[in-house]
Formats: sequence, structure tokens, C-alpha cells
Amino acid sequence: MEDIAAFVKKIENEFDELEKGTLTPQTNYREIENWSSMHALIIIALIDSEFDVLLNGDDLKETQTIQDLFNLVQSKTNNG
Repeated sequence: MEDIAAFVKKIENEFDELEKGTLTPQTNYREIENWSSMHALIIIALIDSEFDVLLNGDDLKETQTIQDLFNLVQSKTNNG
């Protein structure tokens, strides 16, 4: 598993309208401007393709920050 900085960059790259370097591990990703359910699906697809971890809506509801998301993916990677 990569480090949190690389994870943040991957998330950031999925948001075309977002200026690079604006997200941090502490960013509440749901508060990103123009956040929508489409972005949630994009993040789920990104994590599936990059890390082979399948998240669902309930998994996302349990997280708020990018760090939370990273920790969740890491736990599923380590346990799976």
C-alpha cells in the first residue's frame, strides 16, 4: 500500500475542477466543492481499480476525511 500523500494525489486527480495541492489527509472529502453522488461512485471505482478493494455506500458513510478513507482501504487491504 502506498503512503497517504500518493493516495491524496490520486483522489485529487479525480476532481477536474480542483486545484492540485488543495487536498490534505484532513480534508472532509464530502465538503469538496460540487461534491455529488457521482464523485462517490468515482472514488469507489478508483479504489477498486487501484487497490482491488471494493467499497460500498455504507463504507463511505463511515468515513469523513481522506485519512479515514485511506485507513479503511488499508484495513481492507491488510485483512483481505
